[in-house]
Amino acid sequence: MTTPLRNRITRLIAAFAMVSAIALPGAALADSQLDKVRVKVAAFIADKMEKLGGSRIVYKVDTDALREAVTTDLRDDVYKILREGRIAFSGLAIRDGGVDVKIADAKGREQLTRKLASAAEGLPTHALTVTDAGDGLLRLAPTDAASAARLHDLVEDSIAMIEQRLKDAGVKLASVQPEGTDRIRIFLPGVTEPEHVTAIFAKKVKVGFHLIDLSMSAEQAQSGTPPAGTEVLLGFKDKLPYLVAKDSALEGSDISHAGPGFSAGTKEPIASFRFNGRGTRRFAHITAENVGKPFAIVLDDKVISAPVIREPITGGSGQISGNFTLEEANSVAMLMRAGSLPGRLGLVEQQVVQPATKP
Repeated sequence: MTTPLRNRITRLIAAFAMVSAIALPGAALADSQLDKVRVKVAAFIADKMEKLGGSRIVYKVDTDALREAVTTDLRDDVYKILREGRIAFSGLAIRDGGVDVKIADAKGREQLTRKLASAAEGLPTHALTVTDAGDGLLRLAPTDAASAARLHDLVEDSIAMIEQRLKDAGVKLASVQPEGTDRIRIFLPGVTEPEHVTAIFAKKVKVGFHLIDLSMSAEQAQSGTPPAGTEVLLGFKDKLPYLVAKDSALEGSDISHAGPGFSAGTKEPIASFRFNGRGTRRFAHITAENVGKPFAIVLDDKVISAPVIREPITGGSGQISGNFTLEEANSVAMLMRAGSLPGRLGLVEQQVVQPATKP
C-alpha cells in the first residue's frame, strides 16, 4: 500500500494550487520539502478558518485491524511459499502478533527464510524478524520499523482517499493533514455542518472483480429487466453499460498492493495490483474456470476495465489499462488501495469552529 513520494507531493501541490492559486515547482521534492508543502497548506487554511470559521474533524485509523491484516497476509504468504516449495510443516498459526510455523527439516527452514527475505527486498514495510525457537519452530514477526512504515502508508492512503472523496463531493477548500502517528485532521473553512462531511466517509470504497453476464446485451438489460443476480454498471471512462454479476468474486480485502505504472509494451499508464495469499488462490481458481470470458474490475460501482480472461492467472498480480492518463492511473490505484485498507477510520472529533474575525 505504499504511496510513491512523487504522487503524494503531486497531490499536495494540486490541493495547494486549488485553494491558494500559488504555483509550485514541479521538480522532484524530498521528504523535508513535502513537509514544507504541508505546512504552507495548513497555514493557508488556518488563516481561512480564522476569518470564516468552519469545521474541524479528526479521524483515527484502526491500528488493531492493521496488525491483524498484516499478520494474516504474512500467514498466507508463508503458506504459499511452503506449498509451492513442497516444504513439510505443521502448526502454522498466528500468535502474539506474528506467525509460528514448525518445519522439521533445516533446509526447509532456510528455504522459507530466504524466500521471505527475497520478497521483502526493497519493501521496508515487509521486513521481518525470524526467530529460531528450537525444535524446528520458527517465529516470524514484522520488525518495529516495518510496522511503523505500514502505519505511515495506511495514514497516507487514508489521506488520499479523504482528499478524493472531498473532491468528488465538490469540497474545494480543505486541509487534510496527518496528526501524530495514527490520526488525520481535516480543516474545512466555511463549513458549519461537519456531519454532512463525515457522511461522505461513512461509505467504504467498494472494490470488486465481477464476472460479466453474456446472456443478453447490457443495453437490453438497461432498458428492460436484467437477469436475476445481475446489475447494469457504467464504465469509468467510456460511460458504456456493462451487465455484471452482483456478487463480487474477489474484494478489496484480497488486494495487498496497488500502484500506478507504465505498460512494458505500449508505455501507456496502467494501475498494477497484487493479491494476498487468499486472493491469489481465489483469482487463480476463477480465471481457470472462466477462460475466454470477460470480467469487470469495479471501483465504487464504476467499471474501470473489462478484460477477457485469456488464460489462468496464477501469479497473484495483474494490471489494469483503460486509456488512462497518469493521473487517472494513480487515482485508480489509490482507490484500489483505499478499498483494501485494513485500518478503518474511526471518528474521534467533529466540531464547529467560530471565526475569530469577521470575513
